[in-house]
Amino acid sequence: MKKIFFLLIVSAFFNTLFAAPEATIPTVNLSLSAPNTPNQLVTTLNIVVVLTILALAPSIVFVMTSFLRLIVVFSFLRQAMGTQSMPPNTILVTLALILTFFIMEPVATKSYNEGIKPYLAEKIGYEEAFTKGVKPFKDFMLKNTREKDLALFYRIRHLPNPKTIDDVSLTVLVPAFMISELKTAFEIGFLIYLPFLVIDMVVSSVLMAMGMMMLPPVMISLPFKLLIFVLVDGWNLLVQRLVESFVT
Repeated sequence: MKKIFFLLIVSAFFNTLFAAPEATIPTVNLSLSAPNTPNQLVTTLNIVVVLTILALAPSIVFVMTSFLRLIVVFSFLRQAMGTQSMPPNTILVTLALILTFFIMEPVATKSYNEGIKPYLAEKIGYEEAFTKGVKPFKDFMLKNTREKDLALFYRIRHLPNPKTIDDVSLTVLVPAFMISELKTAFEIGFLIYLPFLVIDMVVSSVLMAMGMMMLPPVMISLPFKLLIFVLVDGWNLLVQRLVESFVT
C-alpha cells in the first residue's frame, strides 16, 4: 500500500519532472526473452507492477480526494432537475476533476515540497519521503472523515484506537473517508432535491385542478426548474458551497 500511494504521488507531479532542465528520462528495455539473472526478473516484475498501478491510479486517487463528493452531488443535481443526460457525463466528470485539482492543489503542493522533492534530490530516504508525502493527504482525509466512520473500521479489524495521525493506517482511513464523503454527498443531494420537488408538486397540483391529467408534469415543470436555477445563479452557489464544505 505504501509503494502504491507513493507512486501515485510521484505520478501526480510527473509534468514537473519534465519541466526541470536537469531531469533525465530513464530508458526501459522491453524484451520478450527469458531473464538470465535474478536482477532481470526483478526488473520485469517491477515494470508489470508499475503498469498495473498506473492503470488503477485514477480510481485510487479519486477516492482519496474531493472527487467522490463532487461527482455524486452533480449527479443528484441532474436527476433533481429532470434533464436526464444534460449536462452529459463527460461535462460533469470534467467539472468535478477541475474542482478536485483546485481543492487539492494546496495538499498536493505540500506533499511534493515535503516528501517527493527531497526524495528526488536524494536528501531523504524512501520511508521518510513516504511518511512526509502522505501526511498532507492523511490530514485532509481525517479532517473530512467522521469519527464514527473511522471507529467503525477499527472495530471491524479489532484494532486499538490510534494515538496520533501517523498511527492511522491508509487501509482503514480510505474506506472511512469514502463512506463519510458518500453520507455528506447524500445530505447535500437531499437539500438540492427539495426545491425542485416543490416545483414538481405545485405543477402536478395545478394540472390536476385543471383536469389535464394526461399531460406529463415533467414537460411543464422542467422549464420552470431551469428558469429558477438560472435566475438564482445555481452553478455559482452550488460550486461555492461545495468547495467551502471541504476542510483543508
